Amino acid sequence: MTRIERLTLRGEGVGEGLVFSRVLPGETVEGVAVDGRVALPRILTPSPHRVSAPCRHYKACGGCALMHASDAFVADWKTAVVSQALSAQGIAAPFRPVLTSPPGTRRRATLTGRRLKSGALVGFHGRASDTVTAVPDCRLLDPALLAALPAMEALVIEGASRKAEMRLTATLFRQGVEIAVEGGKPLDAILRQTLPGIAARHSLVRLSWNGEILVQEEPPVLAMGRALVSPPPGAFLQATPQGEAGLLDAVRDALGPARHVADLFAGCGTFALPLAETAEVHAVEGAAAMLAALDRGWRSATGLKRVTTEARDLFRRPLLPEELARFDAVVIDPPRAGAEAQVAELARAAVPVIAHVSCNPVTFARDARTLAAAGYRLDWVQVVDQFRWSAHVELAARFSRD
Repeated sequence: MTRIERLTLRGEGVGEGLVFSRVLPGETVEGVAVDGRVALPRILTPSPHRVSAPCRHYKACGGCALMHASDAFVADWKTAVVSQALSAQGIAAPFRPVLTSPPGTRRRATLTGRRLKSGALVGFHGRASDTVTAVPDCRLLDPALLAALPAMEALVIEGASRKAEMRLTATLFRQGVEIAVEGGKPLDAILRQTLPGIAARHSLVRLSWNGEILVQEEPPVLAMGRALVSPPPGAFLQATPQGEAGLLDAVRDALGPARHVADLFAGCGTFALPLAETAEVHAVEGAAAMLAALDRGWRSATGLKRVTTEARDLFRRPLLPEELARFDAVVIDPPRAGAEAQVAELARAAVPVIAHVSCNPVTFARDARTLAAAGYRLDWVQVVDQFRWSAHVELAARFSRD
């Protein structure tokens, strides 16, 4: 019998040196440990924050880690994750209320496909497992993505090797669903004939195979502010429309009346294009294809101020203080590794306002320490929970200096 002391950053419970799946702090549990992990603990004394998971796939699927916890608990826990990461760096900050995306709103997801002796299996891996679980009634995915599961299964049957898994990234655009396949068999004459037929039968707006576009009658688009943007196949996008809106509102609030803005790690224009409604924006991104999509979106839109673009690896070649001097505000949205080199240059440049978006509280806190040492205040933090029921934490924050 073990009492759960805390949750790890992965949302797993810790007690007496063991790791427990799908438990909550304060609960008393028991179970058989294998290599220090109890995968199926029996709950002896449940937490008052424990709820019945609303998805029938929850026990087998690894896509969600905290569906057994109340929304209030998850919001408080994710806030605490960020607060503790900052505290470890000697920083405190006020937190705004957490913004949580509703169920059934994930517009982008990467699923795993595995070919079977008869048929195919498409779903998510079990937690800490190679087992793939089918998720036809997933509570996270937009209904349009669930409706595309038969298309994914057909693609796996036709194009997957029996020895390897396929990755299928499904994205919901205005016109419908795109599927970007990675790990499929090399294209040959037969696949080039059969795969477009599958796309047509299931009304896919675009199908790409190992990076090559096979089907696209017209470029699929998403609205980013007043602009319509067609990202490259499988490109990174914010997971839910509500999450994107929450982050964008926070960024706008952080920047205030800024008129000359640099958007670093700009992607396809999630922030740059809406910000161009009121400010001139210089968008910097390492992926040239995403930057080209941003530029096309800006050129086809009306009523936007000037947006310039620069393809640049900000990890190896961060913008320097003399390049940052012309901006009165900066948006930075790095990947999970953070932006240590670029933040060091921002600190040297003393840009008046920084809107920092992050998907990793640990690297965010590290970067926050660099800015604080250079005289910046962390004015507030906004946690945005668009990966509902997961341990994943996203946030936006405002840094300013006199």
